[in-house]
Amino acid sequence: MPYRAPVEDFQFLFDHVVGLDQVTSTDRFSEATADVTAAILNEAGKMCEEVLAPLQRAGDLHPARLENGVVRTSPGFPEGFRAVAEGGWVAIAADPEYGGMGLPMAVTTAVNEMMSAACLSLQLAPLMTQGQIEALEHHASDTLKATYLPKLVSGEWTGTMNLTESQAGSDVGALRTKAEPNDDGTYAITGQKIYISWGDHDCAENICHLVLARLPDGVPGTKGISLFLVPKFIPDDDGNPGRANDLRVVSLEHKMGLHGSPTAVMEYSGATGWLVGEPHDGMRAMFTMMNNARLGVGVQGIGVAEGAYQHALAYAQDRKQGRSLIEGGTGTILDHANVRRMLAGMKADTFAARAIALANAVAIDMETATGAPEWSARAAFLTPISKAFGTYTGISVANTGVQLHGGMGYIEETGAAQYLRDVRVTAIYEGTNGIQAMDLVGRKLSDGGEAAYALIDEIETHAERARETLPDLAEPVWQATETLREAVEWMVARQDVNDRFAGAVPFLRGFARVLGGHFHLSAALAETGEGARTRLARFYITRIMPEHAAHLSHATAGASDLYALQAEDFAA
Repeated sequence: MPYRAPVEDFQFLFDHVVGLDQVTSTDRFSEATADVTAAILNEAGKMCEEVLAPLQRAGDLHPARLENGVVRTSPGFPEGFRAVAEGGWVAIAADPEYGGMGLPMAVTTAVNEMMSAACLSLQLAPLMTQGQIEALEHHASDTLKATYLPKLVSGEWTGTMNLTESQAGSDVGALRTKAEPNDDGTYAITGQKIYISWGDHDCAENICHLVLARLPDGVPGTKGISLFLVPKFIPDDDGNPGRANDLRVVSLEHKMGLHGSPTAVMEYSGATGWLVGEPHDGMRAMFTMMNNARLGVGVQGIGVAEGAYQHALAYAQDRKQGRSLIEGGTGTILDHANVRRMLAGMKADTFAARAIALANAVAIDMETATGAPEWSARAAFLTPISKAFGTYTGISVANTGVQLHGGMGYIEETGAAQYLRDVRVTAIYEGTNGIQAMDLVGRKLSDGGEAAYALIDEIETHAERARETLPDLAEPVWQATETLREAVEWMVARQDVNDRFAGAVPFLRGFARVLGGHFHLSAALAETGEGARTRLARFYITRIMPEHAAHLSHATAGASDLYALQAEDFAA
């Protein structure tokens, strides 16, 4: 499927909306100059357009398959992954000590989005590896770092995350996989894990699994879980893949989408593993990887939104149907008001979600560079919003893309349906969007709303300044922010956690809608109130942002009506 990397949009957001200059002005990221960032974006965009995008349909039509215990990936995927690895795109943010570029997470986020738009099935492999690199950098011993990080950074080896078991999905503490100490300081890992993205493949010479398991003295629940690094092939004395470990792929899942991404059921039968971090502290170590992955998954949704939008726009610019009601029209369905409404909504929502994710990445970079608690709080607060709203946007935009195609959207040959099938799982994995929302109204508001209020104050101050230049856009953003402030106050005041949880999802969406208005207003101001970005901002602020009121009304309704329902009320 043809794809044009939106390099100019990323550069505009970096320069005028999310403040990448704050990051590059720090000592930690001083080498990430404007020229370097532009070169990275352009080269990555070219690779996505020319190498990855042509693999999108091949991955869907020719799924990964398990043959005699070996996974064979879709045609062209090994070559595509090599292009990603050789370009250095696996480890843009990784420590230069181990071969990484040491660039900001904001740049990684932009590149990940482009790869997701071009071929989401393949992009999952470097995303999982990026998360493992970060977990090892923070928690592994020096010996493990020296052995594994250079290979993971180079893309010679890839990484996975093994949490889920059949009886332990979101309730990770219910896992049964066990780890028995060996005499040599290693551990024997035994158990079965499901839903392991890129659990086996033929694109790299070794696959390194991060596995959650319980030591013999581990207490029940999440506090008794430890984290282990379990490679497919045990490295020899020279650090090269040696003998096969005692693990295997039981089967590959038959999925709704992402057919090119091998999702494995993994069996560990006394496999040799190495402890990562401290005993019984596995969840903290794994969350280093999961938080990285949650932003990354939100970005996957945004990438699919961009791809689905471009696909729908190309169709609208070519398809002739009905009579044009405007003078001097194109003669295509782009002349129709409802088609324009759909396209404008797709583009405006994609911009809003992209800006939120990049602002999240900037906060992570500032936390890394300065260690300031306010940046840490902002990064933590924006992560569930980025994940849930990014994936919601991907699903919504892809769904609209099918609708815009009409009957042809339901025909697989057009490719419109693939975007929707592929992106649908992103709202489920790496913590369902419901769990993200519960985290937002729970742990992320446990500071009394301090991080939320800091964002709200910033948005209101910005809107007040914008009243002088763009009053018709600034005023509704300011008013929406006041409504959001009231919703935060309501959430913080609740004693019954179910009152918060009952409205968690609409609260997250309402917050995201206001953030989207704020970033669209920033774009319009940067354009001095005239041009395509201003027109798009006016569409979003006038037509889409008002949804925040309904979301926040729902969010503050409490839980009593839900629990007033009796079990029989749910009967079919």
